[in-house]
Amino acid sequence: MPAAIVLWAGFLLTFVVRHVFHRLSGLLILLLVSLFLALAIEPGVNKLARRGWRRGRATMSILLGVLLTFLVFVVAIGTLVGTQVADLLSESDAYITDTVKFVNDTFGTNIDPQEVIDEFNDPDGRVQQFIQSQGDEAVRLSLAALGVIFQGLSIMLFTYYLVADGPRLRRIICARLTPDRQARVLSAWELAITKTGGYLYSRALLALLSAFFHWIVFQSLGTQAPIALALWVGLVSQFLPVVGTYLAGILPVLVTFLDSPLKAAIVIGFIVIYQQIENYFFAPRITARTMELHPAVAFGAALGGASLLGAIGAILALPAAAMAQALAGEWGRRYDVIDNDLTTIQPPRRSPPSESHPSSQSEAPQTP
Repeated sequence: MPAAIVLWAGFLLTFVVRHVFHRLSGLLILLLVSLFLALAIEPGVNKLARRGWRRGRATMSILLGVLLTFLVFVVAIGTLVGTQVADLLSESDAYITDTVKFVNDTFGTNIDPQEVIDEFNDPDGRVQQFIQSQGDEAVRLSLAALGVIFQGLSIMLFTYYLVADGPRLRRIICARLTPDRQARVLSAWELAITKTGGYLYSRALLALLSAFFHWIVFQSLGTQAPIALALWVGLVSQFLPVVGTYLAGILPVLVTFLDSPLKAAIVIGFIVIYQQIENYFFAPRITARTMELHPAVAFGAALGGASLLGAIGAILALPAAAMAQALAGEWGRRYDVIDNDLTTIQPPRRSPPSESHPSSQSEAPQTP
């Protein structure tokens, strides 16, 4: 009888916990995003506080700067995409003719451009039916946008209190711990702030470098909205591991392809070349003082975060992995690594063997 009671009690408790977690999952995600944003901006707030700023004013100033930058980026990308869609629809006949001509010349096909244009403009055709069906999505997207705005304001509020009242929060936590544990907790907290903030700042600096060089290429090619496209490539390529560069390159390639397929090929070539330059020249120097995640670790963390929390989890997985790597690196005792071929990072450069000829060798003196 007691075993059955314990079994049913455990079952009911598990059901209640799952129900509560499902209901509060949105709030937990907001708190998680706020925590990492707080860890990212706290070094800047601490620096301003040491210069005499109040923590509340310093926190609000940095958050407003982050919000303004994000809004400028969203408006620029939204304007670009809207302009391109409107231009594509208004000049659809010319774009279809140029695209079909390029396909026929490249692959040797005999597609009639007029047939494709008639199919595109047919009111009962699949293309026009698809365009008309998207009208109902406008209301859903507007409601989703309002939800995102509310969530963003909630994140800003949580982040503000986590950073502005950070010292008071840490005092409340440490008041329940012994002095030794207080030192360990504060050391881990400081390490998490330093490494997480440093990782995000290094990503932001690499994003600015990427945006600058891509802007030069887009501007020289005459691509529409070069600044918006450069910012898009810079941010997406740095905050999505491994595949971010290629996902970010889709939009500028499509925009450039509408103007000239040759320019699109140039953009593809530059994206690939710049990725190699960044991996071997910029990234090692910028992340030398902060932290560099191994590509396999970053990619695996992003996949795990996406499986748990979707797109937000994929982005949050990077600073989480950086913080975990920093904490793991400080934990435990370290020993000297023995010399072995399996632990040699870079083999020593061997000098080429010197060639010896019999005529050049000196003979040993013979004793009588």
